[in-house]
Amino acid sequence: MTADPAKGRAVASRQPKQLLLAFFGEHVVDGATGPIRASVLIQVLEGAGVAAPATRATLDRLVRSGILARSRNGREILFALTEHGMAVLREATHRVRGPRPFDPQGSGWTLVTFSIPEDQRMLRHRLRSTLTWEGFAPLRDGLWLAPGEVDLAGSLEPLRQDLPPHAVVAFHARELAGFPIAASVRAAWDIEAIRRAHLAFIDVWGDPAAPAMASSALTVRTMLVADWLALLRADPRLPAEFMDAQWPATRSVETYRRVHRALAEASTAEFAALVAARPAVSRRTGPAARPSAPSPTPSAAARRR
Repeated sequence: MTADPAKGRAVASRQPKQLLLAFFGEHVVDGATGPIRASVLIQVLEGAGVAAPATRATLDRLVRSGILARSRNGREILFALTEHGMAVLREATHRVRGPRPFDPQGSGWTLVTFSIPEDQRMLRHRLRSTLTWEGFAPLRDGLWLAPGEVDLAGSLEPLRQDLPPHAVVAFHARELAGFPIAASVRAAWDIEAIRRAHLAFIDVWGDPAAPAMASSALTVRTMLVADWLALLRADPRLPAEFMDAQWPATRSVETYRRVHRALAEASTAEFAALVAARPAVSRRTGPAARPSAPSPTPSAAARRR
């Protein structure tokens, strides 16, 4: 049985970066796995409809951004999480696996303003991306707002060594009587678009045939987690007062966990088999090539909270 082809729009919208981060976050960040062969990553993403050149180009970009490190073992190219990449994915994992990923983190609101020099556009992009993941949206004139008490120190830890001193100012606030925040919230976030994101996730993954969306359980699990990451990023965890009784977040959580459980055993076994498999070596005449030294595995010291 295969999933409804009409739902392929969700597959087509998955970006190679989302899929690679999902793969490393699910199977690498918690384990003692060494560097992953490029051929393994290409194989997994090809099952999700990503061509090999697109995967290679995305791997190159992740290396340039400091998430992955590239090494070589003979003719094989391998990729491993850097210390920065490990920190980013570990931070994301708390919400990916959290019990209530769409509930606010406490009461009130967290506000942030920042100043990054114009010549540090990449750092500004990374900061904005982190804030968006944590539920922030720009309110006005460089002021960003997020529901609840966001652990901004933990969220920005992967960026801390790159941020200039005093570049970010943050504080926690509450709404004052006579100054309702509802209009500002609805201006900052498109609540109906968030609803549609939940319903699209449920439509794809609530299908009983979803676990057979691809022939590889590992590929399907990677697709599932990539879609889950996109949904988490789209939903800022607004307070319940801004939602109606039919808000679909609870159904999204139930759907994700059910499909994840269904795929867990087969995908874990498939990952172990792929990582353990030795790459094919072509036979050549003449003197044997000198073997290259094995690539090091990521240091355990690189794994932090």
